[in-house]
Amino acid sequence: MDARPTPEQRELDDAAIRLAEKLGPTAVGDLDDADRRDRLDAALVQAGWRELRTGTPSEPLASGVEAALVARSLARGACDVAFLGPVLAHDLLRLSGGAADLDDATRTVAVTADLSGVARGSGLAIDAAGSSAALALDVTGNTVVEVAIVPNDDANEVDLTRRTSALAPDAGPSLGTLAPDDLLAWEALAVTLTAADLVGVMEGAIELAATYARERRQYGVPIGSFQAVQHLLAEAKTLSEGALSAMLYAAWAVDALEPAEARAAAAVAKAYAARSARTVCETAIQVHGGIGNTWECMAHVFLRRALLSTELFGGESSQLALLAQQRWGARHGLS
Repeated sequence: MDARPTPEQRELDDAAIRLAEKLGPTAVGDLDDADRRDRLDAALVQAGWRELRTGTPSEPLASGVEAALVARSLARGACDVAFLGPVLAHDLLRLSGGAADLDDATRTVAVTADLSGVARGSGLAIDAAGSSAALALDVTGNTVVEVAIVPNDDANEVDLTRRTSALAPDAGPSLGTLAPDDLLAWEALAVTLTAADLVGVMEGAIELAATYARERRQYGVPIGSFQAVQHLLAEAKTLSEGALSAMLYAAWAVDALEPAEARAAAAVAKAYAARSARTVCETAIQVHGGIGNTWECMAHVFLRRALLSTELFGGESSQLALLAQQRWGARHGLS
């Protein structure tokens, strides 16, 4: 077993990094630049990355590793276009056999109102920029349904880089049904991609803080030469590297292991990343000192994104509870 990215996957990762560096926001004011955001969105469409998980029920176009690497790179650049939601919507359609029933319009996915657990047909549409509808799982029979999105252009978002929208009260047409194992496989991908997003957020926050530490001078020297600052950044880097390793294994497991094993690997990755991300983002703010608490500093943009991704499809406690339940069941001979 070798879960490390292949040369082709590394090339995809490099392409996503270059796109994020070229068109992602580099300052908080860039989040208001609609022209830049439109060019970033058009580049994502041209690359076809939102369709990475299209294909047949048994064979997606790309593996979970490819999807996770792109998610990580876009998050590292705080890219403010939809990716995670549309990718999960495509995977949901692929597994339910409903892909042929939709036109080319962008769809995203829905989660419950408290942004935890698996989508159950009510609550919020996540990553909803550019989407007119969300796909959700009906509570009865794991049926995939389409639900219209209620526009909320004036909403006060927690995450400044991604939009969440309310759902219309009435569900639309049924688009297929997921078998129990397919549901587990989809959950594994969903949780893994949020872990990948958290890894990217951590890496972006560390890069932001390290750049500031090299440039900011105090007592005639860069603050990065102070041992206390070095220790903060080193600890943050250690946390992000551990989360990266767990995430890459979970991304590999999505397609390589049985659904229950893949879901467990995703839970480990998400719990590790969720526990680490807030610490890393707060470290970035601390390294910046007073300016880290201002609106103009990008550090809070990464923190906001981390807070939302932590709760999507369950945070640390939810993932650890699932692992405990699985291991208790295995010990007592239960499925």
